Amino acid sequence: MAATRGKSSSKKPLWILVLISLVCISLMVVYLHPPQKYSSCYLLWNVCDHLDQWLPPAPVRVLTDEELISGAVSRDILSMQITYTKSSKIAFMFLTSGSLPFEKLWEKFFEGHGGQFSIYVHSSREKPVHVSPLFIGRDIRSEKVHWGQISMVDAEKRLLANALQDSDNHHFVLLSDSCIPLQSFVYVYRYLMETNISYVDCFDDPGALGMGRYSEDMLPEIKNKDWRKGSQWFSVKRQHALLLLSDRLYYTKLKLFCRPAMEGNRNCYADEHYLPTFLNMADPSGIANWSITNVDWSEGKWHPRSYRAEDITLELIEKIKSIDESVHVTSEDEKVVLQKPCLWNGTKRPCYLFARKFYPEALENLMHIFDNYTSV
Repeated sequence: MAATRGKSSSKKPLWILVLISLVCISLMVVYLHPPQKYSSCYLLWNVCDHLDQWLPPAPVRVLTDEELISGAVSRDILSMQITYTKSSKIAFMFLTSGSLPFEKLWEKFFEGHGGQFSIYVHSSREKPVHVSPLFIGRDIRSEKVHWGQISMVDAEKRLLANALQDSDNHHFVLLSDSCIPLQSFVYVYRYLMETNISYVDCFDDPGALGMGRYSEDMLPEIKNKDWRKGSQWFSVKRQHALLLLSDRLYYTKLKLFCRPAMEGNRNCYADEHYLPTFLNMADPSGIANWSITNVDWSEGKWHPRSYRAEDITLELIEKIKSIDESVHVTSEDEKVVLQKPCLWNGTKRPCYLFARKFYPEALENLMHIFDNYTSV
């Protein structure tokens, strides 16, 4: 019996050592390859505080020449101090396929505010026929634009390049031919000029129509954690406009690896990802993360709701004007709703200054109620 007990006690330390070794190996594997939704320390508790001392430091990636140049240029541009004066203007940049059906409505919006705005029109298909004298002579050299392709971003940059020629332009608003103003010019001017941020729609969508469009070919400059999505209808301050024109590195990544009909039957649309991703990386605290142009996607279709003549009522416009929370819906199966208040200089305010998509036939009804919905 004594011999048997002696044999059992001699094996016990060996099993303990094996068990401890297996636990250590498991913990090391978890640390080096954690599940995607958890940090490296999710099973290590306080051990993580000491584990870092035992592991070699992670290698620091050496930045490419392009990244160094981009970073230097971005820092210099963002450090510029630009204050608006009585001569400061808002550049209204219209991206359209042809004529602008709401020129008369915009003329009414601009009336009495000469010297505080400038107009630029990029027409991608046919030369516009202007019915308002404010728009005559405001066409810029334009090129073909194809929906969902990088040519959309090219047109946006072309508009910015023309508008930046005027040193008095301090804020730059991208609008479409189906956009209308929701507020008076005075309200819009103060809303944009009396704050120091850009209104760029930007959110993290982990679903198929967000992260599902990301390609690892964008590495090392754009990591999946940097990938963002948003509406193309932006309003940016002068520093961000300059930043967008100076960028070639990130633009080229999306030009090459974000396009329709990519490998694996994936579609990626550069105009939905370029500005949100780039500006979120360059100056995350400098963008509002929502667009000041309202678009109604509540119908769940490939295109947003469009408004016809019979839809136009004062109640409809007031309803859109009253929205004071930004809503994003992810493209995951469970459709997570992300909702945040629209803050203007720290105070909750209505989100939208403009809205789309309105059919040309809605012009007469909009003209009829314009003075009523812009009177405040």
